[in-house]
Amino acid sequence: MPTLSPSLEPASTPLVQVTRDTKIRPQILDRLKDWQYVERSLHRLIAAWGRHMVDWDDKSAIHRHIWDQAEIVQKLRERTEQFPGGDSDAPVSAKLERLVNAVLLAPSFEDALEGIYEILVRHMARIYIAYVQSAHPVHDAPTVRLLHDICTIKEQQWLWMRDYRRRHPHRVNQTYVQAIAEAWAACGCMTSALEVEGTGARPAGVETGFQLPRWSARQSPWRPPHDIAPYIRADFAHNVETRRLFWAIGYMMEKNLPDDQLRWIYWGHFMPWEFHYNVSRHLWDESRHGDSGYSRLKDFGIRLEEVGFAPYDVDETADDAEILNPLIPGQPLDAKGLYEEVFYIGMVAEQGHFTVKNQSFQDFRDGEDLESAEMMLFDIIDETQHVQYAHRWLPILAGFAGTDNSDYKERAASMRKELQDKVLIQMEQDRLLPRTSDTPAWNHYQNLLERVRSRCPLTNVDSAPERSPKPM
Repeated sequence: MPTLSPSLEPASTPLVQVTRDTKIRPQILDRLKDWQYVERSLHRLIAAWGRHMVDWDDKSAIHRHIWDQAEIVQKLRERTEQFPGGDSDAPVSAKLERLVNAVLLAPSFEDALEGIYEILVRHMARIYIAYVQSAHPVHDAPTVRLLHDICTIKEQQWLWMRDYRRRHPHRVNQTYVQAIAEAWAACGCMTSALEVEGTGARPAGVETGFQLPRWSARQSPWRPPHDIAPYIRADFAHNVETRRLFWAIGYMMEKNLPDDQLRWIYWGHFMPWEFHYNVSRHLWDESRHGDSGYSRLKDFGIRLEEVGFAPYDVDETADDAEILNPLIPGQPLDAKGLYEEVFYIGMVAEQGHFTVKNQSFQDFRDGEDLESAEMMLFDIIDETQHVQYAHRWLPILAGFAGTDNSDYKERAASMRKELQDKVLIQMEQDRLLPRTSDTPAWNHYQNLLERVRSRCPLTNVDSAPERSPKPM
């Protein structure tokens, strides 16, 4: 098997980054571009396979790794552009594309995790360590410091992988390992910058036909035992305890969005890096919101299976086996589809909830449930930035999609009003539902409210004002 890593022995003398032919570009500049391409590819590989992750806490880890990788790429790009002629979007060798595609095209999800974390992440850490050990510690101190920071992130990723593999043992496919080893050897183990042939490397995966799963994985049972949404919708405006129960559940459900945004990263390869950097932060924020809601449910003594964790776009007729089958591929997301998803999340869903979120923040603060108030406040702050992302990127996405974006604000306002009108009509029907002890959904709803109340009673149950209805 070809050697998978360079020697980690410290160099006896510093590796000089200047030759007799050097003008104003030290040799490290071309290596930085190669490293950035591989790290950006790791960002894409995690997005490509991340929807297969089942366990809640491991989903959180994958989402955090997306943000960590975005930070690594951003730092490498910034360092590249600090050099004369430093172009962080300059072409790199197609050999690197063949390497990352070899990692992407794993025979299974578990093999892919091995390829990403046990092979490529660790190889890159070894490359950085070798450079730090050989570079002049003063002349190129900024790069040395940067690589120290990156290796700290790599260590955390590897420690998570070690813990994951202890919980989920797996024997990696050796044919897959051999394919990666051969591609790595073809890159000279990345011990020096690679020459660019032709037009250079494409983004990882774009030429492979790789498909993401239709549904993001989740544990069973994922359906709620009873549908209490109609009661919450009916009571939301006039019952502060209902609002508190809703937001704990609602934020937990936001864990769906980062899994969907993994698709934005993978299929949005045509967008500039800054888009992916913003999406990565947005994705991690939504994952944290999901953790916030789930944490609050735990504080209230409510288990996940008591409220369910269904995909956003699933209906009652969906087949459970189909939802839980990661081998069912989803449709690729083209520029128009990506535009519509960014538009809906930013300009409709997030923009449309600011009023009710601010009202609930005030109610929970005044009712002395400060943890729930804090959950609301940090979300409001995050969502304010997310809406700005939508304003920034919708015009550019529209250009790729051939979509008229001139009236996007008016279109969003119209959609929000249409959704609100539907809710108002539905609320009138919901108020007619039975509220008796022989109605299982009603009993479940009351049981949850009582358990929340017993753990953390609000002091303003009788004095909280009437609020706006659910907006959608």
